[in-house]
Amino acid sequence: MSRTTHPPEQLSFLPDAISMNFAKFHQANPHVYRALVNLARAWKDAGHKDCAMDMLFAKLRWDYGIETHGEQFKLNNNYRSMYTRLIEANEPDLTGFITKRPLSRSL
Repeated sequence: MSRTTHPPEQLSFLPDAISMNFAKFHQANPHVYRALVNLARAWKDAGHKDCAMDMLFAKLRWDYGIETHGEQFKLNNNYRSMYTRLIEANEPDLTGFITKRPLSRSL
């Protein structure tokens, strides 16, 4: 069995499973992005200087768990960093507001 190897400088260009799954989830669930943005802005408007995506995810899970019936709402923790970066890229007023760590890529 042969395995393709790539120089380290090219690894950031390779699609990984989390990124691909996130893209599919985001496309199918645009309401999640809007809800996270609204929650982050509400937190900021309340006078807070920063925000954790963990908190926003927990609040969203709580809200959807109370408000929805039927199939259990699923929000993958692997998407937290992706949402943080997507929000930062698209919402200038939230740039630098949601704390983040460097992405780690496992091969």
